[in-house]
Amino acid sequence: MAYIGLLVAVPLVAGIALLFARSDEVRAPIVWGGAVATAVLSVALVLSFLGTPWVLFDFRSPWIDTLATLVGLAASGTVVYFGIKWKKPFAVALAVVQIACTLAFELLFAHGIEVRQGLYIDSLSLVMALVIGTIGSGICVYALGYMKDFQHHDDSGDDRRHHFFALMFIFLSAMFVIVFSNNLAWVFSGWEVTTVCSFLLIGYTRTQEAIDNSFRQIMMNMAGGIAFAVGLMLVAADFHTLSMADFIALGVEYPQIAAVPACAFAFAGLTKAAQMPFHTWLLGAMVAPTPTSALLHSSTMVKAGVFLLVKLAPIFFVCPAPSLMVIGVGGLTFLICSFMAISQSNAKRVLAYSTVANLGLIVACAGVGTAEAVWAAILLIVFHAAAKSLLFLCVGTAEHHIGSRDIEDMDLLFERMPRLARYMMIGIMCMFIAPFGMLIAKWAALVSFADTHQFALIMFLAFGSGATFLFWAKWLGKLSGIAAAQDNVEMDVHTSEWVAVNVMAAAALVSTILLPVFSFVFAEPYIVGVFGTLGQNIATDNLWVASILAAFSLVVFFARIKRTTQQKGEVYLSGVAIDGDARTFSDSLTREATASTRNMYLEEYFGEARWRPIGEAACAAVIVCCFLYGFVQFGLFA
Repeated sequence: MAYIGLLVAVPLVAGIALLFARSDEVRAPIVWGGAVATAVLSVALVLSFLGTPWVLFDFRSPWIDTLATLVGLAASGTVVYFGIKWKKPFAVALAVVQIACTLAFELLFAHGIEVRQGLYIDSLSLVMALVIGTIGSGICVYALGYMKDFQHHDDSGDDRRHHFFALMFIFLSAMFVIVFSNNLAWVFSGWEVTTVCSFLLIGYTRTQEAIDNSFRQIMMNMAGGIAFAVGLMLVAADFHTLSMADFIALGVEYPQIAAVPACAFAFAGLTKAAQMPFHTWLLGAMVAPTPTSALLHSSTMVKAGVFLLVKLAPIFFVCPAPSLMVIGVGGLTFLICSFMAISQSNAKRVLAYSTVANLGLIVACAGVGTAEAVWAAILLIVFHAAAKSLLFLCVGTAEHHIGSRDIEDMDLLFERMPRLARYMMIGIMCMFIAPFGMLIAKWAALVSFADTHQFALIMFLAFGSGATFLFWAKWLGKLSGIAAAQDNVEMDVHTSEWVAVNVMAAAALVSTILLPVFSFVFAEPYIVGVFGTLGQNIATDNLWVASILAAFSLVVFFARIKRTTQQKGEVYLSGVAIDGDARTFSDSLTREATASTRNMYLEEYFGEARWRPIGEAACAAVIVCCFLYGFVQFGLFA
């Protein structure tokens, strides 16, 4: 239990200290110290509790209960303040409703309910602690160099990096509260802190675009926060408990009573995980500095949403209303967002759509709720966090050095930034190529869908994975193309950026090579503890084969190739060359032409204008229908 307290306290103290660290000389040691301490503590915690199915700690405090309520009210009050300042009345109205819900819950429902075992540890929370502590901390270190360059190019001249770094570390602290709290009121407090931190980080630059996107995020997630508060009230009223463990156990035993609160929690998880029709807040977050995007996409904000849904999977398995909501929204989001990613050339938007799509697959697995599907969901969480954080950091560094985040401007990146290009290619391959972990986890998801006769999900996964192959392959092809000599522009990349990128690359590679180990020490103990069965639907021998093949692939990819003094030849342009450097040649009609390589983006078929309205309408209809079904189920059987 001491480890949990330290994991919450260390990033929180570092965040508070960073509020007063206005110079690089003071800021850097705090960031390095806080990040290293958080990472070491998370690894130590994981090593201490490896294989733990579920351990509850007898820990309760009225002071912490009061503090959690005050923190929730302060989060909503922050939104009221900025909503009034920036003239966003709808955001203010939502914040006022949330304040009313928080007060009603505390005064009318939570009074007299005591959660004796306020903290817990299980293998799923250990997975999340490892992701938050290592990947989240690495992103904070990366931000040291990145934000220095960002500030250098900032025309406003207002240096608010101390606020930025403080919010990053407070974000990590709130995530630890979410993943280790058995008291649902404490979970709600951490939930709201992550929402407000995300809001402030997205609006960091204070441009009109950033402000608008930050308020889009806060309004969507406050709607989810209100649903979470309503769920808390229903759990307290119907089950007379605020213990997550008790609610899951009672929900499995009395699914008809749990239908409506489970739908409310599912709705909150869908908004936090940026599922359609709420995906636009995560796309809008791309206006923020790259460390914010990486933190939201890989280790914090959206992972809180899927974490809650995976925890509730046993209830989804026996309760059809929330299960259909989560399966329907997750499956449709995976399919449609994979389609829309094909039409994007902006690298950060490709990553954003890919994130939303992969989260949709994790959400769908949670909705299925079987041991096999949850096993696949846990592995998807690990592999996605590692690979996606690596890709975001690579794109951020590349943008600062080539002046663009457009994939079409990444020609010859293998020569302009050879080390970074290799890391970026590793991240892409980890996302979609066999034998890397994401594809293995997708196969496990497919098997679980087939075993439970989820034929619609099988179709969504098949066509969505086809789209995934297309947009990743296009990007990989751009990076791997080599022609003519180019100047190396990565010599002045900051040390902190290289350290973080190396950490993310190591996480992606280790998680892939140690795939069977991750299954054995993380996924399987959780599955056995919750479902009483193993749940692994891919033979261990096959996992080891994939691991060995992945290791061999990486050795080949990073092997040193002996340098020769052989002179490079001119670029062949399929005609009479005029200027090799400019890629001009004479065509068959003796006209001067320029050779160029550009991917097809098929905007007519996969553009946002075509698919976004369909996805938003379909997912909104699923949510509304499932809520109505939940109310009917509760009314018939309560």
